Amino acid sequence: MPELPEVETVRMGLAKWVTGRTIATAEVLHPRAIRRHVPGDAHFSAVLAGRTVLDVARRGKYLWLALDSGDAIIGHLGMSGQLLMQPAEAADEKHLRVRFTFTDGGPQLRFVDQRTFGGLSVSDGGAELPTEISHIARDPMDPLFDDEAFTARMRGRHTEVKRAILDQTLISGVGNIYADEALWRAKLHGTRPTDQLSAPAVKRLLADIRDVLGEAIKAGGTSFDELYVDVNGESGYFDRSLNAYGREHEPCHRCGTPIRREQFMNRSSFSCPKCQPRLRASVRG
Repeated sequence: MPELPEVETVRMGLAKWVTGRTIATAEVLHPRAIRRHVPGDAHFSAVLAGRTVLDVARRGKYLWLALDSGDAIIGHLGMSGQLLMQPAEAADEKHLRVRFTFTDGGPQLRFVDQRTFGGLSVSDGGAELPTEISHIARDPMDPLFDDEAFTARMRGRHTEVKRAILDQTLISGVGNIYADEALWRAKLHGTRPTDQLSAPAVKRLLADIRDVLGEAIKAGGTSFDELYVDVNGESGYFDRSLNAYGREHEPCHRCGTPIRREQFMNRSSFSCPKCQPRLRASVRG
């Protein structure tokens, strides 16, 4: 699933291509793509026609297009969602779900989603921050992110550090890939108890999270297949810089020890056995 760097890459592309443009039509080609828009496809199309996009914003893994009506189009990419800018004459994509045309006759905005886990919806009065995603914490790239409050909340929890940084109500935008990468940089195993971390250790981890997210944004995100692309259909290349995620049995870039893979919440975690040792059971106890 796309994480903060991938969604931010898409947001920046959308901001360039749709800000200031007026929607002519919003055509729904598959109802599942707007399943979170309870009034249905006819209302979705009607409420968006004639609206001008003022800005494109993001909170964690969600983005939204602020409209001159005060409403917003919320977008979540899910596992395979793509928001593509395409010439009007371009052939329809196989998994095209929603098409936006604009009054200037320029490039269309198309929502393509093979697995249909993503979706779009209209948030009534949500131009500033849609209420539907207001429970999601600020992400560490947000200028208003509160480092001190995050540190206190992290240390006040009795959970594992990887579970904590994947909790979107504590810190948003971080998923499995960038959690593993940040933990590798911080030399922390994902099962380290958060209430046993010192305040300086949490702040160092937060700095590592910011560093890896920032580097991934510069690289356009991480693409392992054709499902994640930016608005121009181009893949990100941060996969070339991964130190832990997906590198099972490959040598650690820091010490040479083969990277291990472990089961975690129906997913996989990747870490270095030497650089990121597990705490002994007696110590954890």
